[in-house]
Amino acid sequence: MKLTAVFDIGRTNKKYVLFDEKYQIVEEFSESLLETTDEDGFPTEDIELLTNWVKSRWTDLLNNPEYDIKAVNVAAYGASLVHLDASHKPLTPLYSYLKPFPEALLNQFYSTYGDPTRISLQTGSPAMGMLNSGMQLYWLKYTQPEIYKQIAMTLHLPQYILYLLTGRKVSDYTSLGCHTALWSFEMWDYHEWVKAEGIHKKLAPVLASSSFIYRNGDKGIQSGFGLHDSSAALIPYRMAVKKPFVLLSTGTWCINFNSFTSKPLTSYQLERDCMNYLTPEGSGVTASRLFLGREHDYQVTRIAEYFRVAPDFYKSVKFDDEILKADTPKFYPACMTGNGPFPEPSPMEWQVSAFASADAAYHHLLKGLTDMLSVSLELVGVNDVQAIYIDGGFARNEIFTRLIARNFPNHTVHATDLPYATSLGAALHVTRPQNFEFLNDNREIKA
Repeated sequence: MKLTAVFDIGRTNKKYVLFDEKYQIVEEFSESLLETTDEDGFPTEDIELLTNWVKSRWTDLLNNPEYDIKAVNVAAYGASLVHLDASHKPLTPLYSYLKPFPEALLNQFYSTYGDPTRISLQTGSPAMGMLNSGMQLYWLKYTQPEIYKQIAMTLHLPQYILYLLTGRKVSDYTSLGCHTALWSFEMWDYHEWVKAEGIHKKLAPVLASSSFIYRNGDKGIQSGFGLHDSSAALIPYRMAVKKPFVLLSTGTWCINFNSFTSKPLTSYQLERDCMNYLTPEGSGVTASRLFLGREHDYQVTRIAEYFRVAPDFYKSVKFDDEILKADTPKFYPACMTGNGPFPEPSPMEWQVSAFASADAAYHHLLKGLTDMLSVSLELVGVNDVQAIYIDGGFARNEIFTRLIARNFPNHTVHATDLPYATSLGAALHVTRPQNFEFLNDNREIKA
C-alpha cells in the first residue's frame, strides 16, 4: 500500500497519520507524552522522550511490510526551538513558549533596538515574550552565554522532527513567519535586530522548494521540509478553493486567515490581535485571533450552573430566530482582556440572570461572540474576498454558523468538516496533487 506519512506533533497529542493515494486516512496513531521541567522548574516538553518516540515510530513504519512509505512530512506547533550542539544533539530543554520573559532583558532589547510598536509592525507580530521564538534565542544569548556559544544550529520544532526522520536540517517559511519576531515583512528577510545579534547564523538555511528525496537504503522517499501547524491547516483550502476566501479555524482560539492579502499591519490591527504569517512558498498571510472557544466554555459553565442544567446542554440547543429578536443586555467577555479586537478589560460581568432560559442565554452568548468575531474578520479584509470557510469545532454549531452567515449576507459561508486539516495539509504540500477537491462534508450556510 503506497502511503504518505505525516508526523503531527501537538502540545498534548503526538501522532502520525497515514494517507493513501486518494488522501483517505489508512491509520492514525496518537499518544500523549509526559512533560518534564526545565532548569527553572517550568513545565515543558520532554525533548528526549519526544525524540525517542519519533525515531521509534518512524522505524516501525519503515519496517512494516504492509506499508510502502512514498512520502513524509511534519506539522508541529510553533514558537518552539531545538538547539543542537556540534554532535547534533539537543543542548537545552525545549523551553516552553509560556515561560515568562524577564522584564529587565526585554527593556535591554528595546533600549537597543527601539520602539516596540515599530518592531512589531515590521515583524508582523505583537510583542509576546517567549511566544516570539526569536526572543528565545536572544534570551538564551544573554542569560546562558556559554550554552549559546555551543549552539551549532537551531531548528524550529517542525524542522527538528524532520531532521530526526531524514537527517536534513532546514528552516521553513511557515515556522519563521508565525509570530517569531525574526522575519521582516517589510524587507522580506530576517529583521535587522536578528542580523545585528548574529542570530541568523545559528539558523538553518531557508529552502524555497517544497520537497526533496530522502534516501532510506535503496529506497527514495519524497520529503517535505516541515510546517507550522496553523499554516498547514490552510493548505487544503488554498488547493481546493479557487476564489479568494477567509478561513475561520475555530477551537480554543479562533484564528482567521486571509492569504489573499499581504499588506503590512497597521498599528490599529496590531493593537487588536492581528499578525502576519507566511505560506510555505513565502507569501504573506494576514491573520487575527479571538479567544472564542475559551470564552464559550467559560460562559457555558456559568449558564449551566445558573439554570441547573447539564454542562453539555448547549449541544442539543436548536436555532430559534424568535429568541434572537428579544431585547437583551450587552455581552461582556470575561476571557479576552489583552487579546482579540476589544482587548480592554470588560467593565462588568455578562448578566446570565437576565435570560428566561438556558437556551435563550446560549443564543445570545453566540450572538455576542459572533459579533466580536465579525470585527476580527473585518480586520483581516474579509470584505475583499467572496467566501468564508469555517473549520474546526464550531463548524458543527448551527447557531454559530447561521449567525456568521447573517453578519455577512454578501458572502457565501461554508461549514466544513475536515478534522485532519493540519495532517492533510502537510501531506498535500509534499505530494502536490494536480487536482484536489474536498473529500468531506462542505455545506453552504444560509442565514
